Amino acid sequence: MKDAPVNPLHQALLRILRPLARLLLRNSIPYGEFAELVKRAYVEAALEDFPGERRKPTDSGAAVKTGLTRKEVKRQRDILAGQPAVKSEILHTNRASRVVSGWVHDPAFQDIAGEPATLAFDGPQSFCELTKKYSGDMPPRSVLDELLRVGVVSAENDTGKLTLKQRAYVPIGDNKEMLQIFGEDVSDLIATVDHNLVCGEGGRQPLFQRTLAYNNIPPEVMEAWRKHAAEQSQALLEQLDCWLAPQDRDMSGKLVNESQQDSFRTGVGIFYFEEGPATKATQPGAKKVRAS
Repeated sequence: MKDAPVNPLHQALLRILRPLARLLLRNSIPYGEFAELVKRAYVEAALEDFPGERRKPTDSGAAVKTGLTRKEVKRQRDILAGQPAVKSEILHTNRASRVVSGWVHDPAFQDIAGEPATLAFDGPQSFCELTKKYSGDMPPRSVLDELLRVGVVSAENDTGKLTLKQRAYVPIGDNKEMLQIFGEDVSDLIATVDHNLVCGEGGRQPLFQRTLAYNNIPPEVMEAWRKHAAEQSQALLEQLDCWLAPQDRDMSGKLVNESQQDSFRTGVGIFYFEEGPATKATQPGAKKVRAS
């Protein structure tokens, strides 16, 4: 008896779901709770993510697409309708990172060399003014405490003057914020992969997607490689940030007229990965992969 043909999408999903399952189990999310969320995502996608259809999506149509009953589709749709709307700005831009970005790019908070200036906490062109401009009604002391906690900012002992030590805000020890970043980053990557799988059908251009990987690296190289990869990746992101940040309307202060109402969310994500001998799924042998 011949084995059933292997579905490549099933293989890809299993590889995605293994680390996801580990994360869920570590956070005490049982299968039933995950399955409920999957149903909700299926219904939301069936109702919203298939533009171009002449008729408005219905519960019956969503039931056919998802394999769920019409009763279950309606139940999930009612849950979705009852959830508070979450602005995309809140999802992908936290206030601490906006303050850091403003400090880096806004000439009002730079020195004569165009670098982030050392700021007093209060007064003209101070940290308080920076926070008010880029963090809305968030108390400046709360923002500063967070930036001091993660080591992005340092304060002089004698004067209290504030210096920006890093050009990026990365939360440390905050599971809620890290999980939010996890949701955004993985969602963005899957959306890019999905676009690249189907873009040829509509004549659209593929989005940039590349991976560099070797699978036979000796242990003594790893520490130097981790440091080198982090330094080079950070340098590239800072270069891209210098190009893109001045185009952002919030950063540039450009007024939006009626012809400029539409806005795009865009960016580039870089992440480092590493598998030890106990978890490495591939066989030994040098291999370089560039996926697109």
